[in-house]
Amino acid sequence: MRLKFTKMHGAGNDFVVLDALARPVALTPEQLRWIANRHIGVGCDQILVVEPPRQADTDFYYRIFNADGGEVEQCGNGARCFVRYVQEHGLTAKRELRVGTRAGVIVPRLEDDGRVTVDMGVPEFEPSRIPFEAAARAVSYALDVDGRRLEICALSMGNPHAVQVVPDIERAPVATEGPLIERHPRFPQRVNAGYMQVVNRRRILLRVHERGAGETLACGTGACAAVVAGIMRGLLDREVTVTARGGDLGISWAGEGHSVMMTGPAVTVFEGEIEI
Repeated sequence: MRLKFTKMHGAGNDFVVLDALARPVALTPEQLRWIANRHIGVGCDQILVVEPPRQADTDFYYRIFNADGGEVEQCGNGARCFVRYVQEHGLTAKRELRVGTRAGVIVPRLEDDGRVTVDMGVPEFEPSRIPFEAAARAVSYALDVDGRRLEICALSMGNPHAVQVVPDIERAPVATEGPLIERHPRFPQRVNAGYMQVVNRRRILLRVHERGAGETLACGTGACAAVVAGIMRGLLDREVTVTARGGDLGISWAGEGHSVMMTGPAVTVFEGEIEI
């Protein structure tokens, strides 16, 4: 089977985008892992599959697969690349779209400066809906990891996040501790592990170990989760610049019950074909 693909990235978080509008694209986890492999495949953090809408009030549906072949609910940087993809390929003339995902409907918008703003939805804090095992909802939780007790904020941005504040982002144990947090038994569906350094009330530095992908150069939902956690803890203002290793994202949140808004770049790298 020969597949056409587009390689894209949003602040360094990179994707292989497949068009399944005309005919379904059904790939096994092994095939997905092969595509994502940076040595023998195309190489990416996630694979995005563009599909026809599944609801009458939406324009498209898209699926997200991590580099390990597992399907996930949401991807903020992927949502921005999705908008750029359907615009560049003439699949829509709309600048604002309603797009279905496993986590629900998102509303991305192409801005005049070429960046994309995405309504990422309302954060979920109830432990059972993250999901996270806890006796009751709290702003932060103690989490025992490898003999150490960490303080984390747990929430969902359509996918689960555990965010902790660190004094020095470069010394954060993302590679060693991140995988342990990802598979911690209190997170039954695994979790994205975020490490946030607060520079000031309007800027943070962020690194994220993503479920099924490892550390990525940027994580859109992770940026949203970090800003929400910082606001809930009284550390941040309502509008924050998040600096990841791949670039900056603008995140704003008006408080509980409101959607998180994310603005950032989306870039096409190249197009090609691959034999599966």
